[in-house]
Amino acid sequence: MKYVRILRENVPAWGIVEEETVYTLSAAPFEGVSYDGGVLPLKDCKLLPPCEPTKIVCVGKNYFDHVKEFGGPVPEKPILFIKALNTLNGTEGEVHAPDFVERLDYEGELAFVIKKKAKDVKPEDFSDYILGYTCLNDITARDIQQADGQWTRGKGMDGFCPIGPLVTDEIDGGCADIETRLNGKTVQKANTDLFMTKLPQLMAFITASMTLEPGDVVTTGTPAGVGPMKPGDVVEVEIRGIGILRNHVV
Repeated sequence: MKYVRILRENVPAWGIVEEETVYTLSAAPFEGVSYDGGVLPLKDCKLLPPCEPTKIVCVGKNYFDHVKEFGGPVPEKPILFIKALNTLNGTEGEVHAPDFVERLDYEGELAFVIKKKAKDVKPEDFSDYILGYTCLNDITARDIQQADGQWTRGKGMDGFCPIGPLVTDEIDGGCADIETRLNGKTVQKANTDLFMTKLPQLMAFITASMTLEPGDVVTTGTPAGVGPMKPGDVVEVEIRGIGILRNHVV
């Protein structure tokens, strides 16, 4: 299925997308799908981030080529950090960095949304715990990240985590084409089969330390090609079978 969150009469609602139509739900689909009878054209819907997270768990340096472009050793285990809820942003949303930021970078990624409480998950049970996959842009104030020596402030500013446009269980997240475009030019292009830590092992590693709740988001790292954006730019993250996450830098 393909799931969206929309703004309906100024109230967030979940829905199922079939072709160009949204069939609205009476509740989040984490424990099953329950339709409420609403039917809306997709083109008329304002899309919200397709998640309801308590946290966004992020993975750094999960592609060899990205490690190479920034230098340093290859991590022996996944590097984790968390984005807070103030970073949430949706497709077509605006991205604005504070005036003191000198370099603002895009980082296109595959993410997945959790559908039930997950703790000490075995790799072979990975698929039982996810609602589906979506696109994410791990926007980073690169100069702040480097100056601070850790990642919280540089990656945690308001609106620095666009997610969308939808979440789907209809693709293989372990073998998905991902592309980032800046003003229509391809700047990142890879396939998730290049992950250093594969999705089932990543889930096991994370849930050995922390419980993931329904609606939480796990994003899986960016490939090589990260680079700067400036006001007026349009950045798109596209994953085949999901769609295009588009944002405007202001």
